[in-house]
Amino acid sequence: MDNLGIVFLSELVGTAMLVLLGCGVVANVALAKNKGLNGGFLMVNFGWGLAVFAGVIVAYASGAHLNPAVTLGLVANGATEFGNPAFGTGVPVDVVSVLTYIGAQLLGAFLGAVVAWLAYKQHFDAEPEPANKLGVFSTGPAIRSYGWNLVTEIIGTFVLIFLILVSGGTPSQVGPLFVALVVVGIGNSLGGPTGYAINPARDLGPRIAHAILPIPGKGSSDWGYSWVPIVGPIIGSVLATLLFQAIGAQDLIDAIKAAAS
Repeated sequence: MDNLGIVFLSELVGTAMLVLLGCGVVANVALAKNKGLNGGFLMVNFGWGLAVFAGVIVAYASGAHLNPAVTLGLVANGATEFGNPAFGTGVPVDVVSVLTYIGAQLLGAFLGAVVAWLAYKQHFDAEPEPANKLGVFSTGPAIRSYGWNLVTEIIGTFVLIFLILVSGGTPSQVGPLFVALVVVGIGNSLGGPTGYAINPARDLGPRIAHAILPIPGKGSSDWGYSWVPIVGPIIGSVLATLLFQAIGAQDLIDAIKAAAS
């Protein structure tokens, strides 16, 4: 298999693992008759953090983007190659490789959500509230105000991408535990208003799954809101990259690496 095929499978399986565990913790907390029912937002945040940790470990061969905002942020930062040099899986950054990463992330997120639904099938059937069912799959605002919801998603994703960039590049290069803790921190500090998608694939893939799956009494998939967790993270990623470049952070990182060697 060529490198493009390897990174596609790596991103697909890693993102599926991320979404399976992330949607799974929400299902455990939100759906009727679960042992984790009413476990609270902190449990959800730690669950998503551990989901990111697992996803990064699984997708190490591709650099573990797992998020179109990460992929586009690296492009905006001038990356010339994706992949993981330690695995010899480098691919040149071009339209084909960018679409490969994002396509794998979207498909992986969809599949992860489907498997989460299978794991909690009886609880979805027993849950009377459509909003709780949708909340397992996708994010939604605590107070619906598209402009301010967009601002929240921009800020949350800005923090994620900026910290990844200043810490050395892709999540796999930074370290899975670091990225997991950043996600927990973002959730605890900035996640309340929107549920912190900070990842277009994480929201869109499961939202499509919600629309397609035969879930009784599921209600609307809230497509009117769906653009916010897509546009917000992309803007946040670009802004984080612009600031990273404006302060010359890459030069400082390179100087530190040179001194250490």
